[in-house]
Amino acid sequence: MNQGRLWCVVNPSVGLPLFLGAVAITSLVVHFAVLSNSDWFTAFIQGGG
Repeated sequence: MNQGRLWCVVNPSVGLPLFLGAVAITSLVVHFAVLSNSDWFTAFIQGGG
């Protein structure tokens, strides 16, 4: 593992959930931004099909 010394500073039981949570939140924010700025998604939500 290239970054194995990181776990000497941060416990894996704390670091991994924080990392995965940050990835999930970032993904949700990006998807929300893309879908809210697209024309077809707004029309679909409002029933325009």
